[in-house]
Amino acid sequence: MIDFIKSKIEDSIIIKNKLLKNEIILSTLEQVINDIINSYKAGGKVLWCGNGGSAADAQHLAAELSGRFYYDRPPLFSEALHVNTSYTTAVANDYSYDIIYSRLVEAMGKKNDVLIGLSTSGNSQNVVKAIEKANQLGLTTVAFTGESGGQLKNISKYLINIQSTNTPRIQECHMILGHTICEIVEMKLFPKK
Repeated sequence: MIDFIKSKIEDSIIIKNKLLKNEIILSTLEQVINDIINSYKAGGKVLWCGNGGSAADAQHLAAELSGRFYYDRPPLFSEALHVNTSYTTAVANDYSYDIIYSRLVEAMGKKNDVLIGLSTSGNSQNVVKAIEKANQLGLTTVAFTGESGGQLKNISKYLINIQSTNTPRIQECHMILGHTICEIVEMKLFPKK
């Protein structure tokens, strides 16, 4: 069993080493961070969406911005779109699960806000529809996906497509990049004296 555990850690290291050398993703992430900072400076917000583990990651990263990351500072407006379970279950039941996020983007999203959609396949229809609605409203759209980028590849302003088809490894990379976003945004907007 120890060898199996080691193999999982080795797999994670391999994909993170690929990420470390991927200048396209690193440059794209820098642009995303700059757009988030500019959105906050203009009174905007960052919205997140995903399903399953990606929903948990979206909620985690929203909390890092709205709460704090490394140090005390004013809160930033950031929200994961699935956290209101009454809304989510009502819209899924009355309309369709596919539009649970796009309806909230329509209600909450404003021009120059940022929407980050997490989908390892890039094909989750509720995330795809949320990105489409965000594009219509003038939000900056970011897709965190796996290797192919799926449908999100062609409709998002920014694509962060981890070069893997292994869902847990993709999600681990999404989290390290998400934490990096939170850390840099915090440092740039609230520099320590």
